[in-house]
Amino acid sequence: MLRFKELTITMFDITPHLTKWYAIISYAALVYAISTFIKIKLFVRKNGCKEPIKLLDCGPLSIPLLVKMLRMKSEGTFLDYAESLFVNLATSTFYLRLCGVRVILTKDPENTKAILATQFNDFALGVRHKHFLPLLGDGIFTLDGEGWKQSRTMLRPQFAREQVAHVQSLEPHLQVFAQHIRNAKGDTIDLQNLFFKLTVDTATEFLFGESVHSLVDDSVTSTFAIEQWEGKDKFAESFNVAQAYLSSRAYSQMFYFLINPKEFRESCKDVHLFAKHYVNKALAATPEELEAKSKGGYIFLYELVKQTRNPKMLQDQLLNIMIAGRDTTAGLLSFTFFELARNPEIAAKLRAEILQHFGEGTPEDIPSITFESLKKCEYLKWVLNEALRLYPSVPVNFRVATKTTTLPRGGGKDGNSPVYVGKGTTVAYAVYATHRDPEYYGKDADVFRPERWEDAKRLGWAYVPFNGGPRICLGQQFALTEASYIIVRLLQMFPVLESKDDRPYPPRKSVQLTMCHQDGIFVLMT
Repeated sequence: MLRFKELTITMFDITPHLTKWYAIISYAALVYAISTFIKIKLFVRKNGCKEPIKLLDCGPLSIPLLVKMLRMKSEGTFLDYAESLFVNLATSTFYLRLCGVRVILTKDPENTKAILATQFNDFALGVRHKHFLPLLGDGIFTLDGEGWKQSRTMLRPQFAREQVAHVQSLEPHLQVFAQHIRNAKGDTIDLQNLFFKLTVDTATEFLFGESVHSLVDDSVTSTFAIEQWEGKDKFAESFNVAQAYLSSRAYSQMFYFLINPKEFRESCKDVHLFAKHYVNKALAATPEELEAKSKGGYIFLYELVKQTRNPKMLQDQLLNIMIAGRDTTAGLLSFTFFELARNPEIAAKLRAEILQHFGEGTPEDIPSITFESLKKCEYLKWVLNEALRLYPSVPVNFRVATKTTTLPRGGGKDGNSPVYVGKGTTVAYAVYATHRDPEYYGKDADVFRPERWEDAKRLGWAYVPFNGGPRICLGQQFALTEASYIIVRLLQMFPVLESKDDRPYPPRKSVQLTMCHQDGIFVLMT
């Protein structure tokens, strides 16, 4: 053991060496910083880049702004606040610094096109995989690169036209749905709550081969054979809770790891237990048994089992598709009926077209409602287009630059110059703001007016309710067909639709992984 005097001498001996290495490291860091600065300047000059407008007054490290945004998200006002930033700054693209990290926000369709299509390989999901991993694992919505390509190849056949066309499988669930409306006997109902139960029932049947039958309770009668098992009743609520936390993790970007409470972890565990129940049943069945079970209709899980027997892969892909199959359709239906109830002349026009195409909804009329006949119902398509324009299912999305690149527009005072995007920069594209931009939709861009689609010019990337490019939504036709069938049948069965909502307009919107009405859709239907 060194005595104090010896230790002191030893420290003095190594001090010059430490000083020398410190100088070398400092010099190397300085050289690297200067060379990086020069590279950026040369890149900017070569590509004609100019700075976009910077969002100021964000507070220290922009943390107060982040806290404000998360609070607005919980209050349902975040999207309208974000849209107002573009309006107040009089720009389609701006940036801010979050803890020193540059984040670019844009509503310019040309930039959206670049991110999703023409410069697809310059951008990736970034840390989304870490954001969503606890619930969704390694699925089509969380993976990049080869993992994403393999997922898309596996899932694409499941959304072929013949699968989408089986709309009559919705009818038994819709009959239970209708019982809840009739049981209200003209009193106000929350239609969104019923839509979420309906779509979870139809989605679980399509995906797992067995519905959770969340619409069935003591107030209704049904012919469904309902199986009860531990953990089943927790699924719907746990799925909602887990998604809310995932959304906050995504908006928190690099601080996602701070959002990991016990409630979130327990909810993820409940959802996984639910999915594993069906995955294990499918894996335990023989090919002959699976074939026999599929005779009553197409079952997503049973087809996936033919491609992989990896239980984790099956579970993750099913939960990824569950979000798309349940939440987007429920949100679309809710906002559509919210606007129809507020605009009785539009509802009357739509119902008249439905009766003309499909009749009054007698048992003899129902078989005429098919994938092909729904696509020919023009005004119905306009109504859905308009609902998706004002209320896109994923109103804000983001990508992270995988290399130093550019956005085609947004720089300079006029916003027409390219924008420098450094490797690792987060770029958020605000579909909600794009869809409400008067430049593309006129002065009444905030008004629900389906007729605008009659003579709509080619909007291109100014209308992207289902994303675009290589990652365009696989289930687009599936969601539109399901929503169309449900709208047709409900307007056949219930000629009276009245709004019972006196809250201020525009409505507060809940933004989780997808968007829905913050407080519910309160209507009267008879």
